[in-house]
Amino acid sequence: MRLADGRSNAATITTSRTMREILRSNIVTRFNAILGTLLLVIVVIGRWQDGLFGLVLVANALIGVVQETRAKRQLDRLAILHAPRAHVRREGITRDVAIDDVVQDDLVLIAAGDQVVADGEVVTSTSLHVDESLLSGESEPVEKVVGDRVLSGSYVASGSGLFRATDVGERSYARRLTSESRGFALVHSEILAGVNRLLRYITWAIPPVALLLLRQRYPSSSWRDVATGVVAGLVGMVPQGLVLLTSIAFGAAALALSRRHVLLQQMPAVEALARVDVVCFDKTGTLTDGTVAFDRLEVVDGDIADLRGALAEMLGTDAATPTMVALREGLRLEPRTTARVIVPFASERKWSGVTVDGSGSWILGAPEIVLGSESNLAAREHAARLAGSGARVIALARSAEPLVATELPNDVRAAALVVLTERVRPDARATIDYFLQEGVRCWIISGDHPATVGEIARRAGVPGAEAPRDARTLVDDDAVRLALESTTVFGRVTPHQKRVMVEALQDRGHTVAMTGDGVNDVPALKRADVAIALGSATPATRAVAEIILLDNRFASLPVAVAEGRRVAANIERVANTFLTKTVWATALAVIVGVAAWPFPLLPRHLTIIDSLTIGIPSFFLALAPNARRYAPGFVGRVLRFAVPGGLVVAAGLLVSYAVTRGRGAPRTEQSSEALLVALGLGLVILALTAFPLTWRRWVLLAAVAAGGTLPFAWAEGRRFLELSSPSWRVAIESSVIVLGGAVLLITVWNGARHASQRVRP
Repeated sequence: MRLADGRSNAATITTSRTMREILRSNIVTRFNAILGTLLLVIVVIGRWQDGLFGLVLVANALIGVVQETRAKRQLDRLAILHAPRAHVRREGITRDVAIDDVVQDDLVLIAAGDQVVADGEVVTSTSLHVDESLLSGESEPVEKVVGDRVLSGSYVASGSGLFRATDVGERSYARRLTSESRGFALVHSEILAGVNRLLRYITWAIPPVALLLLRQRYPSSSWRDVATGVVAGLVGMVPQGLVLLTSIAFGAAALALSRRHVLLQQMPAVEALARVDVVCFDKTGTLTDGTVAFDRLEVVDGDIADLRGALAEMLGTDAATPTMVALREGLRLEPRTTARVIVPFASERKWSGVTVDGSGSWILGAPEIVLGSESNLAAREHAARLAGSGARVIALARSAEPLVATELPNDVRAAALVVLTERVRPDARATIDYFLQEGVRCWIISGDHPATVGEIARRAGVPGAEAPRDARTLVDDDAVRLALESTTVFGRVTPHQKRVMVEALQDRGHTVAMTGDGVNDVPALKRADVAIALGSATPATRAVAEIILLDNRFASLPVAVAEGRRVAANIERVANTFLTKTVWATALAVIVGVAAWPFPLLPRHLTIIDSLTIGIPSFFLALAPNARRYAPGFVGRVLRFAVPGGLVVAAGLLVSYAVTRGRGAPRTEQSSEALLVALGLGLVILALTAFPLTWRRWVLLAAVAAGGTLPFAWAEGRRFLELSSPSWRVAIESSVIVLGGAVLLITVWNGARHASQRVRP
């Protein structure tokens, strides 16, 4: 009945886009619409030889679909592996069920290590302690007694119990907190945004250019020839290879990062990470690994052997809590069970104790409670100083009196102070150092105690860690924004305040990355420019993240940043070649349209130009190493060269076309010389974009030059491409035009580089 009327734990949180959404976003694009329409025209008129550009259309969509589908499968598999099951008691029988099948009023059994799968009320408790750090950021487990409330998303740190599920599914606390994560938001990519903006301009230019090209007249006046000429002019305007190469570069980066166990849910996220200039870190489970470690034992009064024996007896009371595990590992103790009286730990009194025949009673607990008498004032003050530095301090005290019930003896004397610290991930400091060296500022925002957060931040090397701020003193959002101007480390931060901090940094012009692993991080992760989650994070946290560190290693972040910078720098490098061709093809189409001349090149010729001087070499350049830092203004820098450079190439083609047309050369000869000029000037542009020229790049240029001769040297190639074997006149004319154009292109290139350097600061 409860399943039928919706009172189950089933939820609608998804880890990624559906297959339908993936297909639609990669197929229904402006680029595909332009090329798809032109391809349809070629198919209708039956000139299939001129439809080679359709391969780019298919490859571009296929790469995007395959990469995102692969990421979806990995994430879904990860979610399944981490999905817990629940033990419920129904009609006196304990059953093992999927968490989606838990219904309201179910009695759910929980023990150490289990996840609380719904909100509920504790019915029975046996030293039950719950870790709520994923919800609140507070690293210390909380004791739960009968009648207390437990929240979904928390974990049982120690003990066991039984709770009645009261709020399930969408009504649970964790699900309500993650409601902001519903829906799928595409990460912003300056490169993709720039390319899409250029495509939008090209789309607007296509109709008038098409009308101009329809004025051309061929000797045969064939409508098929006219249509082919129109398609040739329009195909040349589309930087088809740039869209494909961007997908390939992003896909290659995703593949390289996956080998390092970094999952990109969206390919553009790697480029967005390269633009980040602020990283906000959560502490619990992010900078730290979620466990505590034994630091030292400070003896106050007593023999070290007696103290070790007493702690071994304390281990015998409950060796499973994080504190006891740290003691056992740090001091290499084995639990003893010889105590005559055992008082288990309880949060309301904050201590536990044992009475051992021959050595008296030993008490382990909070210093302010255990060392409350005036005789222990010095030890208590020292413990407070240690706690103020961010350490976790537990007092070990002794008494000659036996323990009676749950009352502390009267003659408690300080014996030792146990100092514990949270374990900072071994790669956290190196990662922070990398970001600081690269000019990326770091903020630590955590729900834990400010002193603890400050100490962890100090050990991780975060500037400003010596002055942590308690976010509870920030009364409203304006106070939060103001505090960011002077503070980089915050404790006791609520999920809402985390989101406000991210928004405030963005309002100041920063590109913000947020790391986290808990449900309390979801609002901030959703708002950040780049959301980074650990593989051990909650499913809701992974669902909103663009980047997931599957093996929880922060050392992967610098690698991801380097990949993003390589992708951004190389795409900008090769974009010069693509957009230069767009400019000259558009200018050429407009001029020949106004003059009512036939377009000098066929679509198949443009495919040769695209492949030899742009597409194939750009593929190698886009995957080459490149450590240049990212700088905003991608489109502006590219257009500074592409526009004047494209006009130079268009001028060279028009000169060649006018000369061959003026002397009445056959159309195949006109196209042959135009193709030679386009290939020659394209080779010059390729050399400029590949600079500085290494021996590998010299080999690449030589291969492109050799490939350019094949269409003319091969008889079948000339027949297929409708070209003629170049005469000496054609060779000399094209060489002179290419040399003159090369001088102008080098001048334009140097001017564009100098202009970009003046603008970049």
